[in-house]
Amino acid sequence: MKVFQELKGLVAPLDRVNVDTDAIIPKQFLRSIKRTGYGDNCFDAWRYLDRGDIAMDNSTRPLNPDFPLNKPRYQGAEILLTRRNFGCGSSREHAPWALEEYGFRAIIAPSFADIFFNNCYKNGLLPIILSEKEVDILFCEVENNVGYCLLISLQEQTVITPSGQVFNFDITEHRKYCLLNGLDEIGLTLQNSDKIKAFEDKRKQQFPWMF
Repeated sequence: MKVFQELKGLVAPLDRVNVDTDAIIPKQFLRSIKRTGYGDNCFDAWRYLDRGDIAMDNSTRPLNPDFPLNKPRYQGAEILLTRRNFGCGSSREHAPWALEEYGFRAIIAPSFADIFFNNCYKNGLLPIILSEKEVDILFCEVENNVGYCLLISLQEQTVITPSGQVFNFDITEHRKYCLLNGLDEIGLTLQNSDKIKAFEDKRKQQFPWMF
């Protein structure tokens, strides 16, 4: 998992509430448990003018010029700004996979669906909850400023605007530690690999007939 410590990134706005995981990555693309191969189909139904399928060449498909993420000013964005209840719907982990592969490292919203929120942390994405008022301010500034970037410090738990305004966000110590060190659940387990091996060796000596 990628380490997340500090990010200064371009912000792209998605001014919608209740964005569900089927909108983030539609069901027809869920044909693999690999974590890669989903970025080109992220927000597929909104991003393209035709209906997508897994066998299509996305480079030849017509883009929807009205979809915010297709606008030239938001190309290369690493921070997604959106509205409440982002990531609702099914529990598919493919949703954070698609967002991460698209290029997002952080998502800012007033609230997230619970399973999606947890899946983000397991995949190196930082979901940040700010108040409705703070999100309104950011939407206004993004709209009025081409090239609008935010500085996110996970260590300080702050989002800093170009004018110096600081918004604070909460995160549990465990999740913060995992992101700062790039550790998912497997990575956390492997930190104790010496203890696990010592335990297994001891068990083999005590109960050799079990092995």
